[in-house]
Amino acid sequence: MALPKDVQFVTFDCYGTLIDWETGVYEAFQKEADRDGFTVDREALVPRFIQVQREIQRGSYELYAEVLRRTAVRVARDLGWELEPSRASFLPNSMPAWQPFRETNPQLERFSKKYELGILSNVDDKLLGATRRHFRTDFDLVVTAQQVRSYKPDPAHFKECARRIEGKRRHWVHIASGYPTDVAPCLKEKIPVIWVNRHGYEADGGKKPDAEVKTFRDAGKLLKAA
Repeated sequence: MALPKDVQFVTFDCYGTLIDWETGVYEAFQKEADRDGFTVDREALVPRFIQVQREIQRGSYELYAEVLRRTAVRVARDLGWELEPSRASFLPNSMPAWQPFRETNPQLERFSKKYELGILSNVDDKLLGATRRHFRTDFDLVVTAQQVRSYKPDPAHFKECARRIEGKRRHWVHIASGYPTDVAPCLKEKIPVIWVNRHGYEADGGKKPDAEVKTFRDAGKLLKAA
């Protein structure tokens, strides 16, 4: 599919696209590990965090705060740090401090002058609410995992968004950094998608998105909102 010529509604994944979750997770792990004199290897932490979280999210639905607690314990163990489960709340408790990328707020403001905006996020309402305090732009639509009781790449977020925007469905573009969680289901559901591929990853399965950019601002340029 090509990007629509008459874009009216733009949605974003939050963590990884708007918020630098990798730094947030690493800093939270290291701060807690400092109590035990343990040094966290960021290069080992991030991929293991992604893998463990996805495995947990494939199970029966539970709030994202609990997903994070379970993920923290397993990832810590895999890194050689024996973390007591009673201390695992350090991770969801850290989320309100996770910061936007430098380009996020200026670019969101540019988008808001041209389009209606939405967030489709794999978290619960409370945690996303804390994160939204970092944004200078409001959103016309928000879909969370808590609302649809499932986690992307399950298509429920996208189906719910399509239901809510109704007639704008053909004028909708999604922007996200996660290929498996967002780009792949968009391609399957035939939703035009821009992949913000900051790390230069290869497309899983070789299926290319409608557009691929290096930064969030590049996505704005592509939609003439720069």
